[in-house]
Amino acid sequence: MREFSKSDSTAPDGFFEAEAAGLRWLAEPQAIPVVEVYDVDARGLTLEYLPSGRPSSDDAREFGRRLAALHDAGAPAFGFSPSPKAWFGPLHRPSEVPTTPREEFGEFWSTDRLGPMLERAEPNMTNAQVGVVSDAIDVIAAGAFDGIAGQERESPSRVHGDLWSGNVLWATTGGSTVGTLIDPSAHGGHRLEDLAMLSLFSAPHLGVIFEGYCEAHPLPEGWRKDLPAHVLFGLLAHVYLFGGSYTQPAESAALQTIERARELGVL
Repeated sequence: MREFSKSDSTAPDGFFEAEAAGLRWLAEPQAIPVVEVYDVDARGLTLEYLPSGRPSSDDAREFGRRLAALHDAGAPAFGFSPSPKAWFGPLHRPSEVPTTPREEFGEFWSTDRLGPMLERAEPNMTNAQVGVVSDAIDVIAAGAFDGIAGQERESPSRVHGDLWSGNVLWATTGGSTVGTLIDPSAHGGHRLEDLAMLSLFSAPHLGVIFEGYCEAHPLPEGWRKDLPAHVLFGLLAHVYLFGGSYTQPAESAALQTIERARELGVL
């Protein structure tokens, strides 16, 4: 049995325990492959080792179907966390995020994710950019994206929470290649959070992943126009971590969020 270990003596108290709890929570419904946790303590995590390969179009489609099944497994509330504390971002510089349960997505996304991350990112942004993002957050707080494409509000989904392409490990097992979840910021959220993060830096066969997802859980026409509201958090995190080159994309996502709200008749 091969193992993979990650450790950091400077990690915040509870960081690795939170990651382990998130992985186990995502694995609980047996909807999608999740890397197995072997051991965890305050300074490290031991996981199963999985060799990786390149996915085919069929592999990507199956991943999309399984991701939809994971989301459909649900969560008790928006903002629910399987651990008392939670973080988002890289091991060397994680951002702690609230774990307050919320009934409405807009309240959760604006109050517990976007607002605090904008405060962190603000020193790397112009006043005008901060103003545009603040306006977008207000639109989200008002409930413009509680549903999808203006339809009835979504129930909380069981989401990975940091599903950029690097957190999908295409594991080769038994002659097949299977999309496997690693490094989550797992919580109760909106299903479009994960789809938006996959689109942020793209992913192998992204369009086919989306097709597989919609085969398992059909999404309303125009759903992709909602993605800027859901990718804004990831972009603000990158502004905070890396500055410069991410400020314009964050501003653009905010403007698209506001325009989408107008299309939906919210503004």
